[in-house]
Amino acid sequence: MRRVLFLLLFVPGVLLAHTAQEPAHLGNAGVSGRWIVATDYFGSTIYYRMELKQEGEKLSGNFGGDKLEGALKGNAVYFMATDEEGGTDEGKGTLQGGTITGTVVFTHRNDPEHPTHKFTAEFVPARRAGAAQRHEFVPTTFYRQFSAANKPVLTIAPGDTVHTTTVDAAGKDEKGVSRVLGGNPETGPFYVETATPGDTLVVHLTRLRLNRDWAGSDDFLVGRAVDSDLAVKMKDGGKMVIWHLDADHGMATPQKPAEHLARYAVPLRPMLGCVAVAPSASQAAPGTGDSGRWGGNMDFNEIVEGATLFLPVSVPGALLYVGDGHAAQGDGELNGNALETSMDVEFTVDVIQGKRIPGPRVESATHIMAMGLDGSLDDAFRAATANMAAWLAEEYKLTPSEVAQVLGTSAEYKVSEVADRNAGIVLKINKERLKSLASAAN
Repeated sequence: MRRVLFLLLFVPGVLLAHTAQEPAHLGNAGVSGRWIVATDYFGSTIYYRMELKQEGEKLSGNFGGDKLEGALKGNAVYFMATDEEGGTDEGKGTLQGGTITGTVVFTHRNDPEHPTHKFTAEFVPARRAGAAQRHEFVPTTFYRQFSAANKPVLTIAPGDTVHTTTVDAAGKDEKGVSRVLGGNPETGPFYVETATPGDTLVVHLTRLRLNRDWAGSDDFLVGRAVDSDLAVKMKDGGKMVIWHLDADHGMATPQKPAEHLARYAVPLRPMLGCVAVAPSASQAAPGTGDSGRWGGNMDFNEIVEGATLFLPVSVPGALLYVGDGHAAQGDGELNGNALETSMDVEFTVDVIQGKRIPGPRVESATHIMAMGLDGSLDDAFRAATANMAAWLAEEYKLTPSEVAQVLGTSAEYKVSEVADRNAGIVLKINKERLKSLASAAN
């Protein structure tokens, strides 16, 4: 059973924001709906998502993704969830108002102690009624870990838009003032109402604009990019290179170009190196230079204005981070840095309830893109392929044979990242190839 997926230190008031917006599940009128279960696990809190359907006294649904059966008699709640290996979670509790309190016993082959833990369960708030809101957020604190323990800077709802800014990878703002120690400091986290473990957070990047006229990079090539001969030739690399950003003409040029680069210029294409949700805190919080299924320091140069990102939610509220703005970047981030700069950022969020995805996904006007992030390019390639195969099976109802035929004829691969601990590979499919599939699936 997947029983340490949603571990984090409990912060009162953060489990479910804006509880006044909950649906009217008060009294003992019923328990059907989505719940967040906070289990006291030796002083820490493990979060589970529970879905209940009530028919008379009978309960059905799932607990942490496993099939659940149980009963509600008066205000006494009982449930038993069973996984594919025969492990069980047996819960007993009391319903009072919109809260269930009680104990749960975990019985699994890998834990012969069969521990009993106290739990509290609350309804997931309903989506906020009324018009979506626009938030102007001026950051004063920047975080250097993608941690679920970081206090949210702002609570937003699905449909809301946030306009904010980021500092560059070295911690400098739009005025060139150092605001925080470097290492990809992040703006956020933003708590997204109704987002619960097992959901997918949707982030629409509606605006990514430069807010200063310079960027920093260097003249180094990362180890994954060089053989032994090239490594020797590059041994003196690593010097700072400052670039001038000409927003009026949409071009970047070296501020003090070397002899053969006097006329060298590259088109500006602002992007975010980092977009992340908080990963499950059952693991140590990763630094903001790292990446994984939660997103993070993906350094994919198609995360630009107009792109939509899909990230798997692992903790209540998702806890969204953005940062590491790049004025331009080639595939792979071969210098270890791109054209690092601060950024003016606007995004809109949404939540797809009950949809689990294996890793980050991106959609543009022309392509769907599945990311693979792993310790080697081979493993990242496999992860990207598996991510896209799952996407095609979910959205277009394709069989494994059909998935293979589509991938074999339409897959486009990009090396997105080779500069950090995890390498990145992205599998792209042009939407034109999918039009007939969409028709067949509907």
